[in-house]
Amino acid sequence: MQLEFWGANGSVTGSRTIVQTNRARVLVDCGLFQGDRKTRERNRDPFPYDPSSLDAVVLTHAHVDHCGYLPALVRDGFRGPVWW
Repeated sequence: MQLEFWGANGSVTGSRTIVQTNRARVLVDCGLFQGDRKTRERNRDPFPYDPSSLDAVVLTHAHVDHCGYLPALVRDGFRGPVWW
């Protein structure tokens, strides 16, 4: 198993973690970055991974800092299921 942390690092917003096994690549949460302007500008950065490489998304809960960036993930190529 491999874990990749792409959000909520240095802040409590923008939660995005990839869990990868030999069977699947799953994104846990896909949140917006919130807070000061510099933090919010991170929402404009391209994904540091290919959204189409993900098999699924699992949401831990429905706060915007955990699910608010799902539309961008789909815009950029994700086509798998979203579980909550």
